Amino acid sequence: MLEAQPETQTGRCPVRLDRPGAGRLEHASPDHPPVPQAKIGVLLANLGTPDNYDYWSMRRYLNEFLSDKRVIDYPAWKWQPLLQLIILTKRPFTSGANYKSIWNHDKGESPLMTITKDQTAKLAEAMATRFGEGVMVDFCMRYGNPSTQSKVDEMVAAGCEKILFFPLYPQYAGATSATACDQFFRALMTQKWQPAARTVAPYFDHPAYIRALADSVRRTYDAMEEKPEVLVTSYHGMPKRYLMEGDPYHCQCQKTTRLLREELGWGKDVVQTSFQSVFGREEWLRPYTVEHVADLARQGVKRLAVVAPAFSADCIETLEEINEEIRESFEEAGGEKFTYIPCLNDEADHIEALAAVIEANLAGWTAR
Repeated sequence: MLEAQPETQTGRCPVRLDRPGAGRLEHASPDHPPVPQAKIGVLLANLGTPDNYDYWSMRRYLNEFLSDKRVIDYPAWKWQPLLQLIILTKRPFTSGANYKSIWNHDKGESPLMTITKDQTAKLAEAMATRFGEGVMVDFCMRYGNPSTQSKVDEMVAAGCEKILFFPLYPQYAGATSATACDQFFRALMTQKWQPAARTVAPYFDHPAYIRALADSVRRTYDAMEEKPEVLVTSYHGMPKRYLMEGDPYHCQCQKTTRLLREELGWGKDVVQTSFQSVFGREEWLRPYTVEHVADLARQGVKRLAVVAPAFSADCIETLEEINEEIRESFEEAGGEKFTYIPCLNDEADHIEALAAVIEANLAGWTAR
């Protein structure tokens, strides 16, 4: 038998372990439920993905996403009839076709799912190197599967007395970071023994993240004979009204671009900011990427590169929208060479940057 750590260190009663991760209380009655060894959980969170690209899979996913009041904040009486009767009868077909064009058919999942799994595995390895087996790393999706609730349940059942929740959005936005945290807190509300919890702040200006972003640009440019004339940093858009109501997303995007430009040592005209994925009739943050790249082409820019610093992993907004729709807009307006620079994904310097953010946020919870 192996003895667990003493009560003063773990907060749990002394345990004798019959198998890895679970045991019985040393002085408890025989029918006492098994008690897992205390751990710290690191729960990564991304936006989400449909389970498949068929109509009903897409409809379920879009319904959950577009019913989120953080995403669409119109009154339900006004928004839900439009969503249920019009948008969700048509959009699953078009969105499903877009997902099909980028789907990882070998693994039967979206690229976002594949990449997030790879990121999680590498971060788990990095945490094991730093802290041993006492830190458990997993991921969840705000919409779709695996759900936040299911992963919080798993971590609590595995003995996580503390959970660090990490939304994988460099820049904060109410429609991304905040709604992910909302769901995390809702999941905590269901726990009998609620773990201590922390959330990771946005890391849009973290030096290691900026360096990784700049290095990804340099690697792409170094491999090209003719360098792009302009680099566009394209961020996911949001209604301009959100900015006026206090959301810091726009300002954090602008700062990320400025820090990237300074790290590269390039001028303001060479690195420009725009916003994509406009939805509905309301005015969104400008300039719109799909229009901006066409304007650059009409102004004589022949070679253009686009990078997406708001996305930690390639997804429908990058692989389909940027690399297909926005590319087409540039080329139709007279542009000749369009280069999409992939997200940082599971690149070693990105994993190292994320690991540094995690380690800083675990301060006081671990021996290091």
